[in-house]
Amino acid sequence: MIPSPTQPALFVPHGAPGFALRPGAAGAAIAARAGSLAAARAIIIVSAHWDTVVPTVGFAERPPTLHDFHGFPAALYDLRYPATGSRAAAEQVVDAIHAVGLAVERAPARGLDHGAWIPLRLMFPEAEVPVVPLSIQSHGGPRQAWQLGRALAPLAGQGFLVIGSGNVTHNLRDYRQAAHGGGAIPAYVRQFPTWLADRLLAGDTAAVLDYRRRAPGAVAAHPSDEHLLPLFVALGAGGDSPRVERFHAGVDDGVIAMDAYCFAPSMPVRGGQRSIGCRDETGAGTGIRDGRAAAGSDSGEPATAGLAGGATANPTATAIIDQ
Repeated sequence: MIPSPTQPALFVPHGAPGFALRPGAAGAAIAARAGSLAAARAIIIVSAHWDTVVPTVGFAERPPTLHDFHGFPAALYDLRYPATGSRAAAEQVVDAIHAVGLAVERAPARGLDHGAWIPLRLMFPEAEVPVVPLSIQSHGGPRQAWQLGRALAPLAGQGFLVIGSGNVTHNLRDYRQAAHGGGAIPAYVRQFPTWLADRLLAGDTAAVLDYRRRAPGAVAAHPSDEHLLPLFVALGAGGDSPRVERFHAGVDDGVIAMDAYCFAPSMPVRGGQRSIGCRDETGAGTGIRDGRAAAGSDSGEPATAGLAGGATANPTATAIIDQ
């Protein structure tokens, strides 16, 4: 693989922990996208499940796989992701955050929670790219997350791939109810992702950052912000006026929207700007990787399509996911 001088930023779903065992169409989509990119120098992974007061960067050279959930099938606890870290790359992340005047801390032994290792295991099964975890700050809201992403934007030009990992809808109460009774998909599971896609594709960052007031079904889709904050980080990391692509849309476990996005930064050129691609156009990508799996309960669709209607409930949905 040929390292790319400039990387896009991605937002990918991590679903519920069972996503690791039945990745379905969403898993295939994010694996294919990873395989279509030129090699990154390092991955900055921003998970909804690492929440701190100030931005915190993981420095572990061998970050352990954290099974931060209880009551799921035993097979999940046997899974490991043999990631390597990079202290040099982590220091660059710290420097980038400091450079915009934000406080930042170091976590010398931080592992990878399931919001980090589940998508990484699907996207980069060989664990060939160093991983630097970065926390969210749920108290800061969407704008602070977007500003954190903006701090990371210069690193895209140095080969850093920013991946935000969350879910476009995340309502644990409805998730548990779907596990017991199934039934119709709640209206917000269609309404909110459609609104979000429309606003992102239109470049309406102001509306997206104000989603809790403007979006239909916003509070039901996200009783709290944390699972959408990684999207704002990725959006910010895409820089000024990024090209936005929704490369997967679907519903899993009855209520979890599994949408995935790419934010390609604009590059200055004579007479204006152009956006780099959301895929490797040099032929240096490695293709669809072995991390994909057979199709499951969600359905993949192109960026401009509406959400799929089919979904199934997860029989382990009443298990506990640590925050």
